[in-house]
Amino acid sequence: MKILSIQSSVAYGHVGNSAATFPLQRLGHEVWPVLTVHFSNHTGYGAWRGPLLAPADVADVIRGIGEREVPGSDGKPVSVLATADAVLSGYQGAEEVGAVVLDAVARVKELNPRAVYCCDPVMGDVGRGMFVRPGIPEFMRDHVVPHADVLTPNHFELDFLAGTTTRTEAEVLDAVDSVRDRGPRDVLVTSVITDATPAGSLEVVAVSDDGAWAVTTPQLPITPNGCGDVTSALYLAHLRTTGSPQVALERTTSSVFSILEATIAAGTREIQLVGAQASIANPPERFTARQLR
Repeated sequence: MKILSIQSSVAYGHVGNSAATFPLQRLGHEVWPVLTVHFSNHTGYGAWRGPLLAPADVADVIRGIGEREVPGSDGKPVSVLATADAVLSGYQGAEEVGAVVLDAVARVKELNPRAVYCCDPVMGDVGRGMFVRPGIPEFMRDHVVPHADVLTPNHFELDFLAGTTTRTEAEVLDAVDSVRDRGPRDVLVTSVITDATPAGSLEVVAVSDDGAWAVTTPQLPITPNGCGDVTSALYLAHLRTTGSPQVALERTTSSVFSILEATIAAGTREIQLVGAQASIANPPERFTARQLR
């Protein structure tokens, strides 16, 4: 695939495009990373340096990509954006950046109607609440999510998008369905904990027109930055290449779990993408999804 990925970037460590690009490339996909910020490191350290790129500059980079031409199927030149199979986005710090992303999605889909938009609606998490500035969650819910084809919220974000609190498996599925009714057909929910989730475990739930599946994994004692970015990228890649939400779920969770294990073994704060690259390129068969419906 060819993927236009519009996300943040860090020089040290792995979040945003710095977490998504290498795994996608390791799977054999072409990635066009467009940066929304270029920081020295992720903000979880409490201090960082580097620029927050102006939305107009982000749009200008995308416009420049679109001005490049390659031969089309009939031999005539077409915009490079016409060859994009997907647009991927993560954290959007301002409505203006979100508007740039949506403009890019509209342009890519105009040129290639088969292209999809995968949105990781980064807004908050359990125990932290919303960590984006006021207004962003509502903007994501009302303006961005309806344009997504693939959506990858965590459990906390799903509850916000659905306007409810989910404690059972059935409630999670109902919440996903309410979000799917507004646009995205494929939804992956991470860090799911229900009343029936075994102690010391987490669940990841995938829902599509074909059904719903869940994978249960041990809950590891770390929550490093960047895991959500990797998860969204891998799920998009496996979903589009296999056409199976179940297989995409199994491969994604197996790879991410292996990355976390490698991170624990290394004793580092940053996820070990390079060290675990074999598990990215060839996902181990660690988890089998159970069908929910």
